[in-house]
Amino acid sequence: MSTENEGTAVPPAPSAPPVPVETPAASAQNAAPGGGAPTAQIPSVPQGAPGAPEQTPAYASMGAGTPDPYGHAPGTPGASGYGAGTPGTPGAVPAAEAGWPPPPPATPAYADGGGSGAGGWGSTYGQPAPKPKNGRGGLVAAVLVAALVAGGVGGGIGYSLAKGNDNTTGSTTVSAPSNSGDVKRASGTVAGVAAKALPSTVTIEAESTNGEGGTGTGFVFDKQGHILTNNHVVADAVDGGKLTATFPDGKKYNAEVVGHAQGYDVAVIKLKNAPSDLQPLALGNSDKVAVGDSTIAIGAPFGLSNTVTTGIISAKNRPVASSDGSSSSKASYMSALQTDASINPGNSGGPLLDAQGSVIGINSAIQSTSGGGLGGSSQSGSIGLGFAIPINQAKNVAQQLIKTGKPVYPVIGASVSLEEGTGGAKITEQGASGSAAVTSGGPADKAGLKPGDVITKLDDQVIDSGPTLIGQIWTHKPGDAVKLTYTRDGKVRTTEVTLGQRDGDS
Repeated sequence: MSTENEGTAVPPAPSAPPVPVETPAASAQNAAPGGGAPTAQIPSVPQGAPGAPEQTPAYASMGAGTPDPYGHAPGTPGASGYGAGTPGTPGAVPAAEAGWPPPPPATPAYADGGGSGAGGWGSTYGQPAPKPKNGRGGLVAAVLVAALVAGGVGGGIGYSLAKGNDNTTGSTTVSAPSNSGDVKRASGTVAGVAAKALPSTVTIEAESTNGEGGTGTGFVFDKQGHILTNNHVVADAVDGGKLTATFPDGKKYNAEVVGHAQGYDVAVIKLKNAPSDLQPLALGNSDKVAVGDSTIAIGAPFGLSNTVTTGIISAKNRPVASSDGSSSSKASYMSALQTDASINPGNSGGPLLDAQGSVIGINSAIQSTSGGGLGGSSQSGSIGLGFAIPINQAKNVAQQLIKTGKPVYPVIGASVSLEEGTGGAKITEQGASGSAAVTSGGPADKAGLKPGDVITKLDDQVIDSGPTLIGQIWTHKPGDAVKLTYTRDGKVRTTEVTLGQRDGDS
């Protein structure tokens, strides 16, 4: 598949069919097993009701026992959160245009994948707990009842023992002094940040015309009623489906999709009859985030709305490609903020906050191991590897969607290989469908780039693969000038490229 203006990916020429690179939507999960030298991808968090058992989503190994280019150790192929992932084809990986369109990822999945399965994106779209399907809900209920009964029995026994010992011990309890008024919590504490941010966070339920769907998260973007979330969270409601957003106080509003960007895995919805007292969350500066900074995530993991978890920024500029794992889906790319804050299916689209309560990212995918759930579900949970779309990028995309309803992608007009082991993003000899690898008159052509060149850096960011280059390009805007470092005939060269533009996801 090729991507206009961004670099088009062209399949190498292996005997076996190339592995498609999927795009997260965003939800859910993008984990598709890869073999040989597939591009590593991260599964997104599963969304909606549990589906077929999910295998362990893992980054496709770049070779036997070799860590993938994204810095993840090779893992067992996994299925996407949306359902079972499609096994990757061993051998070379198809090329993709540097910038557009994105090829499907090998293993990653959206954090909100549908059905069951580990999400490749930091957060997946979780299925609402109140509406169990496939017997899972019933089993969960049975377990809860059993736990309550056991708790009741234990409590009764404990009370009897305590009563019987009242006159035989000299134990005295001490109560904390009673202070007038409520406990005051500083604005910089987790409790203070959560208290301020929760009222502006919503639980989103998306349902397609055939009744399929799931639950994700979003947050108030402006006073006009726009809500920012992941594309994969609302994908089921795009073509005539049903979409609702529920605030922590229980108020529920119907909503409509204003615009969605599959490649970025970003979407904007708007509340119908939005209240006049909406309080948008303050947006931070994701470029200023440092590894080790505290993070707070809010979402609806597995349908448990208004859940708050904490962690730190574990890494920055983490190349992540994820999709729902189906053979027909495209991949979403991001240069992600990595966090160890607990993110699970249903967290997708929710805010990742800094210690001051400012939004620094949109929780979108997770790396997860396989897990068996109650009733046969295999939705997996957090293992401390979550990924969020930097808010600086998401803000630009959201503003474009509100303005025109369609995304705009920066591109370089050259096709790059998704195959690993090339030492960077290699411009292919031929583009998709037999087209030229370097678009005549395009940005790459004007900058003097040619087929066979291997791009190793974009400005100061190291480029180790085609997907990494795409993710880095997408952190910019059309018209931005970037410096590319590349090798040709063993010699290192540099050139400046003014990024072109691609409109829409098609």
